[in-house]
Amino acid sequence: MKLIDLIEQHKTIRVIGFDDTPFSRQQKEPVNIGGIICAGTRFEGMLWSQVEVDGWNATEILTQLLLNSKFLPQLHLLLLDGLCFGGFNVIDLPLLHHNINLPCVSVMRKYPKFTAIKHALSRISDGEKRLEIMEKAGEIYHLDPFYFQVIGENPEIISKVLPILTDRGKVPEALRLAHLIGSAIIKGESGKQA
Repeated sequence: MKLIDLIEQHKTIRVIGFDDTPFSRQQKEPVNIGGIICAGTRFEGMLWSQVEVDGWNATEILTQLLLNSKFLPQLHLLLLDGLCFGGFNVIDLPLLHHNINLPCVSVMRKYPKFTAIKHALSRISDGEKRLEIMEKAGEIYHLDPFYFQVIGENPEIISKVLPILTDRGKVPEALRLAHLIGSAIIKGESGKQA
């Protein structure tokens, strides 16, 4: 069922939200990522994996994790906490959408500081290629308090969906829980900013 139909019929929207766990920039080991499945704002399940720090495997890891999951047939939408996991392991949003056949949305708390991003990318290998992948995610939309990029759905529909998926604060619940759980697993307690 399409998102607009779910909204109009007041049906439950099932979503997965991915975030990476805290890590050190000097870390050599892979970074954990968690995907939280919510029905609306209610927790229903979780996926867990790892990506390389500043690597190239995040899109493939998410694709395989979802394609091999019992949850994929139930989902209506995928949310990401930004486009990069484990530093600058950039998610190719159009490719991810193509691979899993779900609308894919990158949600940001603030408008990105592109000057700082370009400077950081200039200091790692293939920075220009990483920036190209980030640019493929398209225009950044703003509906207070959300900033987002979307592939596979109309931005106006997403602007209606995000508040439905948000219980409190400025972050959809699936992303908020992914952040809190990931922080607790790595640091022993959940972080203060979710």
